[in-house]
Amino acid sequence: MANDISGAKPRILAVANQKGGVGKTTTAINLGTALAAVGEDVLVVDLDPQGNASTGLGITRRPHQKSSYHVLIGEADLDDVIIESAIPRLHCAPATIDLLGAELELADFERKTHRLYDAINLLNAKNKRHYSYILIDCPPSLNLLTINSLSAADAILVPLQCEFFALEGLSQLLKTVERVRSTLNPKLVIQGVVLTMFDKRNSLSDQVAQDVREVLGDKVYDTVIPRNVRVSEAPSYGKPVILYDHQCVGSQAYIRLASEVIRRERDLKAA
Repeated sequence: MANDISGAKPRILAVANQKGGVGKTTTAINLGTALAAVGEDVLVVDLDPQGNASTGLGITRRPHQKSSYHVLIGEADLDDVIIESAIPRLHCAPATIDLLGAELELADFERKTHRLYDAINLLNAKNKRHYSYILIDCPPSLNLLTINSLSAADAILVPLQCEFFALEGLSQLLKTVERVRSTLNPKLVIQGVVLTMFDKRNSLSDQVAQDVREVLGDKVYDTVIPRNVRVSEAPSYGKPVILYDHQCVGSQAYIRLASEVIRRERDLKAA
């Protein structure tokens, strides 16, 4: 059953890593799909100029389409750009290539680091749409778009590819999280780190997973996302892998991840 969250604020998770190709967008859309499948109302905010979260949810770009870019620069409210996906309970605020220039345009704006925060607060105040989760798909860099995401978020979810330099990139991201927490958003916490593109045939994957768990302990989810052809194929069909092939190992992993995320959120509320 869906949560009765009338009047309640959504839980806002920024899916972020400054490195590209780590499964960030794949994690955002499949986690969103899995959460929706268990009755949560979910909004995916696409803040990546590439717009892969939007196309991965089957949302095609239309001429003169309003997007998350227009929200950031104040030309549209978040409520005005939200589009229903083909997945019940899952909506998307799509991205367009205009986001590439957003950083320069925002430089002279007041509250330039809190544009998304203000937009989400306005959405909640309008009381039209109630979401239990808002997932923000961040660009693969630590720019003003990502800072807006972290300023708006309650927590950050970090996809981390099982590769040699994984910990090095993670340390840079953690420093950014600390800076945002100390200057812009004191409530920001790390919801968890999810290991992606895990290849059980490769001993390096095991070593990276072990190293990350030693450093971050229980911040690392038990669920590991494996390398899986079906996960790679799904975006070209405009579908999350959970819809494209529900039975494949990638889909099952994301369903388990959603369960872990919900469990952590419940533990946090209980505490």
